[in-house]
Amino acid sequence: MNLSLKGKTAIVCGSTQGIGKASAMELALLGASCVLVARDEIKLSEALKDLDTSQGQKHRFIVADFQHPHEVKEKAELFVKGNTAHILVNNTGGPNSGPIVTADIEEFRIAFNNHLICNHILAQALIEGMKKEKYGRIINIISTSVKVPLKNLGVSNTIRAAVANWSKTMANELAPFGITVNNVLPGATSTQRLKSIIENKSAKTGESTDALSKEMIKEIPMARFADPSEIAAAVAFLASPAASYITGINVPVDGGRTGSL
Repeated sequence: MNLSLKGKTAIVCGSTQGIGKASAMELALLGASCVLVARDEIKLSEALKDLDTSQGQKHRFIVADFQHPHEVKEKAELFVKGNTAHILVNNTGGPNSGPIVTADIEEFRIAFNNHLICNHILAQALIEGMKKEKYGRIINIISTSVKVPLKNLGVSNTIRAAVANWSKTMANELAPFGITVNNVLPGATSTQRLKSIIENKSAKTGESTDALSKEMIKEIPMARFADPSEIAAAVAFLASPAASYITGINVPVDGGRTGSL
C-alpha cells in the first residue's frame, strides 16, 4: 500500500496544537513538506521544530487569522503565485458551546467565516495547482455532529453540517480530475477545545471537571478520549496515494460513540 507523500506539499490549518499539529506531524512522517497556517507566529515557529525532516522535507508557515477571510485570501493568492500544494487540511477551532436558542446571530457569522468561507477560499486558490499536478487531497476536520447533533453545541452543529455538504458537492465536481474531498469527524479528543468545553460546562453546572469527563467517557464504547494522533492517522491515510478512490465521505474517528453508521 503506497502511503508515501515524498515530494508532496501539504497546507495544514490550525496546526500549532491539537489535531492540526498532530496531522502535520503525521504528514511529515510520510514525507510531505508542510506549510503550517495559524495566527500566532511564535507558536508556528515552535511547531515547525516538531516536524520530521529525514526525507528532505522543507517546512514553513503562513501567519493568517481565519476571523479575517480577506487576509486568508491575500495570503493564499500570494502562496500560489510561486507554489503548489497537493494536500489541504482545513482545520480551525470550533465555535463556543451553548444552546442554539440563545445563540447570537454574530456567533453564526463568525463561525461561518472561520470554517466554510475560509475553507472555500483556500480550496479555490489551490485547485488549479492540484489539477496541473494531477494530485489533490482536500480533507476537512469537522465533527461527528454532522451525523448526530451534539448537545449544547448549537452553532457548531449548524456550521459543521454546512461544511459537510459543501465538501460533498465539491467532491463530486472535482472527482473527474482525481482530486478527492473528504471529511474526518473526530469524537471527543484530548485537545484544548475539549478541555474548554468541559470547563465551561463545569462553571455553569457546578459539577467537577473530573465528573463531567467521566460522564462523557461512559458514552464512548472504547471507554476513553482519543489522542490527536489517532485523528491524524485518518487524515494521513486520506492524503495518501492509497486513498485515491475514496471521495465525498465522512470518516468518524470516535471510538464508536456516534449512534449511527
